[in-house]
Amino acid sequence: MKHTALLLTLVATTVIRADAQWPQFRGPSGTGIPQAGTPPLAWAEDKNVRWKTAIHGRAWSSPVILDGQVWVSTATKDGRELSALAVDLASGKILRDLLLFKVEQPQFAHAFNSYASPTPVIEPGRVYVTFGSPGTAAIDTKSGKVLWERRDLECNHFRGAGSSPILFGNLLIMHFDGSDQQYLVGLDKRTGQTVWRTKRSIDFKDLRPDGTPEADGDFRKAFSTPHVVMSGGEPVLVSIGSKATYGYDPRNGKELWRLEERGAHSGSTRPVPGHGLIFYPTGFPTGQLLAIRLNGVRDAVPEVVWKVARGVPNKPSVLLVDDLIFMVNDVGIASGIDAKTGAIVWTARVAGTYSASPISAAGRVYFFNEDGKTTVIEAGREFKVIGENFLDDGFMASPAVAGNALVLRTRTHLYRIEEAVVP
Repeated sequence: MKHTALLLTLVATTVIRADAQWPQFRGPSGTGIPQAGTPPLAWAEDKNVRWKTAIHGRAWSSPVILDGQVWVSTATKDGRELSALAVDLASGKILRDLLLFKVEQPQFAHAFNSYASPTPVIEPGRVYVTFGSPGTAAIDTKSGKVLWERRDLECNHFRGAGSSPILFGNLLIMHFDGSDQQYLVGLDKRTGQTVWRTKRSIDFKDLRPDGTPEADGDFRKAFSTPHVVMSGGEPVLVSIGSKATYGYDPRNGKELWRLEERGAHSGSTRPVPGHGLIFYPTGFPTGQLLAIRLNGVRDAVPEVVWKVARGVPNKPSVLLVDDLIFMVNDVGIASGIDAKTGAIVWTARVAGTYSASPISAAGRVYFFNEDGKTTVIEAGREFKVIGENFLDDGFMASPAVAGNALVLRTRTHLYRIEEAVVP
């Protein structure tokens, strides 16, 4: 896609590129990499902040961007009111603040989670916002009208919802991995009607490694976001659940294969494809980073090409840049992994704890921690820090990119971070 520079003048007149977009969790390709652009290397509360907008409520969902609008979901701390907001990308002005659902008796959510953690997905004219079991809605982005809603997709999220929806053709695909039910749905994005619903096939009656029954909901729930890849010329929905990764036909929900990972549960990341492989962490408590190969056969169990057990994240997804995997785990151990062999190229400690997934742009990798610090490194085979930046209130949401701008959500605010350029 042709890339045109974003122009900022001294009088704050802005021309927004038509292709400035971040339509889903982890961006255009779902991998944490923008189509183009050079985001800033340095910023602070008083430097390169184009605008800063307070967002009410408590929510860890990430921003999505299309056609000059930034959409986020939010919730009251008690989960009784669930909302969606549209913010003008140019000015930071709140364009719409829509109360979508009122919940009389919210499910329990762990204090570390929020009641609005799933990231919306947006396409021309529509944004789809889900809070998991409490409700899902399709919204007209021009009028703010709710086009359809569903409140009957039930499960006990146990610690709160976290899986983000994706679009595939005319389908809105979502995970519902709770402590009581575990399933996926494909909804007709135009009407909200169920096209298919598929139950997870794993046997949750197996014993844990210590020999005790897996009655605890922590061994059944998951928070991951699926990804569609091509195998043998046909689409495969790669979906991480609890205790297993699955392949489904995204058109009808048919299970094609299941790859079990005993000892790992509550998968929480989004798979990343590349080099004919698919990379992902398997989940809590001591998951591994896997590289699997589908071998061009949709209904055959994938080959595990390599595994890495050290420094693997539970919450942040990984990045693939050229032939290197970049990742940071929950406690701040960053690693560079050779994508083809699984060899650890380097490891280093970066300050803080991490929930947000990293991004890469302009030959850099950006890590965002829960205290508000961003560490920027070169996307290379040596660990080299080239920038450290701070914003108030910390990052739980993953970042978004719009051209040469970063759109960052902290616990309390939404920011547009961008260098001013004189034409």
